Amino acid sequence: MFTGIVEEVGTIHAIKKGSSSMQLVIKCNYVLSDVKKGDSIAVNGVCLTVSEFSKTQFAADVMPETFKATTLFALQIGSRVNLERAMAANGRFGGHFVTGHIDCVGEIIAVRPIENTIYMDIQINPAFQAHLVPKGSITVDGTSLTVFDSSEQGFTISLIPVTQADSVIGHKRIGDYVNVECDILAKYLERIVSKKETKPSGGLTMGALAKSGFLG
Repeated sequence: MFTGIVEEVGTIHAIKKGSSSMQLVIKCNYVLSDVKKGDSIAVNGVCLTVSEFSKTQFAADVMPETFKATTLFALQIGSRVNLERAMAANGRFGGHFVTGHIDCVGEIIAVRPIENTIYMDIQINPAFQAHLVPKGSITVDGTSLTVFDSSEQGFTISLIPVTQADSVIGHKRIGDYVNVECDILAKYLERIVSKKETKPSGGLTMGALAKSGFLG
């Protein structure tokens, strides 16, 4: 579990690619202070497992499903990435509940600097619109942000100066792709509501129990 509060921006030092998988070696500093093999570190919002590490870098493997479903496949040597260690049980929860499991890839379709803020419009698959709530939480490339507005195309976020400076999202441009994770609470709620809507009005029956394998 993560919070979406980026701890450090790392740099891709090496990439070993397969046809649909890859290993990343990421140079960093802060997140290595207490790292152990098998620890979880979110890389641009994607939960990865530390397979090797030294004082200046760590390695993590990207499996085929993650390779296909996120933007990690497009990383190059020198790319900068948001990094966050898994949330410690005694830590302060500054963002929101983030799992590190990406829902979809979004495309930045507009960037509008206004005063000290950057507004970004991000287009996503319409299937995920039900999980967007104005003023609710959203994770973009591992950064916990607020949904400023939503539309049929996607949603709008606003980046304050500290987010612009301390994460990669502030340097994205129109046409760039980002990893998007919707608020897990919204996903659970949508799931519960959809289940209630499809539940038979008759409630629990012997036929339903038999169909589910509870009766011999």
